[in-house]
Amino acid sequence: MQHPCSLRTLALCAAALTPSAWSAVINVNVHTPAAIALPGVTVALADAAGKPLATAIADEHGSCSFAGIAAGSYTLTVSPNSEPVVPKTVVVAQADNVKVDLIAAADVSLGKIEVTATRLKEARIEISPKIGTTVYSVDSQLIESLGVGADTPLNNVLLRLPGVYQDSKASGSLHVRDDHANVQYRINGIQLPEGITGFGQSIDTRIADKIDFVTGAMPAQYGLRTAGIVDIETKDGAFQTGASVGILGGGHDTVQPSAEVFGTRGDLSYYATANYVSNSLGIENPTPAHDAIHDRTQQLKAFGYFSYHLDDRTRLALMLGSYDGKFQIPNNPGQDCAFSLTGVCDVDTGFNALPSTKLDENQRESNRFAVAAFQRSEGKLDYQTALFYQYSRVHYTPDAQGDLIYTGVASDTLRSNSAAGLQGDAAYRVDESHTLRFGGAYARQLTRSNNTVGVFPTDDMGNQMSTDPIYIVDDSSKTGNLYSLYVQDEWRLLRAFTLNYGVRFDRVSAFTSEQQWSPRLNALWKVTAATAVHAGYSRYFTPPPQELVAQSSIDLYANTTNAPEISVSDPVRAERTNYYDVGITHVVTPGLTVGLDAYYKQITNLLDEGQFGQALILTPFNYAKGYAEGVELSSTYTDALWSAYLNFAVGRAKGKNIVSGQSLFGADELDYIADHYIYLDHDQRYSLTGGVTRRFGDTRISADVLYGSGLRNTPDGAPPNSGKLPSYAQMNLALTHLWKATPVGAVEGRLAVINLFDADCVVLGGGVMGAADLLQRGATDRLPTTRPQPRGHDVEHRADQRDPAVEQQEV
Repeated sequence: MQHPCSLRTLALCAAALTPSAWSAVINVNVHTPAAIALPGVTVALADAAGKPLATAIADEHGSCSFAGIAAGSYTLTVSPNSEPVVPKTVVVAQADNVKVDLIAAADVSLGKIEVTATRLKEARIEISPKIGTTVYSVDSQLIESLGVGADTPLNNVLLRLPGVYQDSKASGSLHVRDDHANVQYRINGIQLPEGITGFGQSIDTRIADKIDFVTGAMPAQYGLRTAGIVDIETKDGAFQTGASVGILGGGHDTVQPSAEVFGTRGDLSYYATANYVSNSLGIENPTPAHDAIHDRTQQLKAFGYFSYHLDDRTRLALMLGSYDGKFQIPNNPGQDCAFSLTGVCDVDTGFNALPSTKLDENQRESNRFAVAAFQRSEGKLDYQTALFYQYSRVHYTPDAQGDLIYTGVASDTLRSNSAAGLQGDAAYRVDESHTLRFGGAYARQLTRSNNTVGVFPTDDMGNQMSTDPIYIVDDSSKTGNLYSLYVQDEWRLLRAFTLNYGVRFDRVSAFTSEQQWSPRLNALWKVTAATAVHAGYSRYFTPPPQELVAQSSIDLYANTTNAPEISVSDPVRAERTNYYDVGITHVVTPGLTVGLDAYYKQITNLLDEGQFGQALILTPFNYAKGYAEGVELSSTYTDALWSAYLNFAVGRAKGKNIVSGQSLFGADELDYIADHYIYLDHDQRYSLTGGVTRRFGDTRISADVLYGSGLRNTPDGAPPNSGKLPSYAQMNLALTHLWKATPVGAVEGRLAVINLFDADCVVLGGGVMGAADLLQRGATDRLPTTRPQPRGHDVEHRADQRDPAVEQQEV
């Protein structure tokens, strides 16, 4: 866990939620290794040639800042040197917001490796440009200002950003600018292969030192998953040494211990963390009751980052990650069985020996990844290559009898995916006006789908013919390949105007074999010292996620309770998009920044996903064409004591004519959609997020709010997705206090209220050495459910779901 925010840096960190203006800001903290602030010292800023540019005096919390900084390399030094402080070299990019810790005394010995690590980190950042895109940045100090701090699940951190909203508190899947999922995760510049997602979050927020969320019209370097890029810079032991532990206690039997360790040994720096959570509210409660039935979860996450400096220009790095989750599927009492099963249920007489409260459905999830990277800077050339491997699996085990009598289908489903490959990126500075970037990636995936499905035989009219089930083995596998290449040039035509243009090639060979050349063009113009405009066009190629695509097995289920209404299903295809984006940011006053961004997407073979089976494994399908459009407004305010942000987004997305996966739908739905544009199921018209923080010395009070106007649903007898779910709002409060000097080190305690206007939502937590560990999923940290109803292969009324009137309908 990082050291807590000082007053000044806390006031600045929320500003990272708004796209920055042209100039950069450097935020400085001066402190001892134990996080004791060093007030009154003078911090000097010099350029790459050593020419002094500015000085600032650290306030009572050891904090100061330099604003209006142009892109370039700078050195920070401190005087007086009563406690020697390691100078730091920092490289800032245009529209950057940089946090720098200047650490005294015991950390002087880290100077050499710290300077080398900083230089290579800056070179790695230089490889990945974000010119002309919309970038929202969140640093570790902002994360700590959230209600549950670093225990906030990563998807909930991203929900604070404009245009990002959640599909379901059960699944945790995100929608970005009306895209379903289509989000790419990168750690230290390396793209992670896709894994099968379920209820859990495999990446821990705690590992992040900074998160850049990139969206809009992107440069050629970014491809395949393009709705949003979650680019995580991890914590690094090169910059501090120590450890932290934390413990959480909360409602619903919640226990969550966590630990971190970080530091250096010679030329090796390391960071490792692990946390475990157990509670009795693992998935969203399908009933309005306080306690869910059969809803326990246990989850374990671990991550390690190891960096070895061969010399001052070369680094080897290793990243390891692991996640395991066990989930009980909660039950919905009072359901009537729909199918007769010998000795268990008779629909005609009303006999039922297995009430819906006794069902025992479970899901287990796991994810592993390993990345080995080689980075080198040589003259004008910076490059990084990486080998990666990932394995993920989801296993749903039904209630063998209960699923049959309530849905007519009991499917033991195991889906696994392994991926291995290579990624390389490079930047070559041709001259002061041109920086050439190029690279590519290759990934090979093996997906396995193993299903043993219990069903009842039926006649040609779909009537149950026997009260004894039959079992169908439905196994398949697929090996697929992804190839990508790109080249682009960052051309600074004028000091105030930069153009980034390039082209990208992608090819997929799996369930579909397709390819595309994709031109990209982005521009950034500094209109005035306080105003910047960006605009871009990108052609996107988005293949269907191989790990979610299942091979057709429709014929196996003929004349059974798992037979679809439509007996044909075309293969899913890659989505192709023309994406237009334009935005402006303006610094109104030194403390107030606002941003406005608009986008339009013209889409062919629009990809969507839905849950059509019993396991929470989504299945992709295509609309022949579609579009999405929207506007985002961002604003932040900071002064000496306060920080605040407010984001608002409005959007709309529609599709027409389903051209793949037709067996997942009913005939009437397909006929209507063939001739009408309909709202996508994940369309939400309005969303709003905001937060405010007030600092009182070592005490911090913060509040934040999430609002959404509601996703789509289908009222009885109405056209598909013509209605919407109720709007929702969630407000969180937190009170945090830091005890800087205790026998065990710095200790932070926190009192949090999650979802203030719901019941039973107070949680407590604390930690040692700056750890702040609280409830990951509070007793009432839930929004109205939006998990789609099973369609096609399943009867619509599942025993573990809410009434269909308040459920998300998937179309």
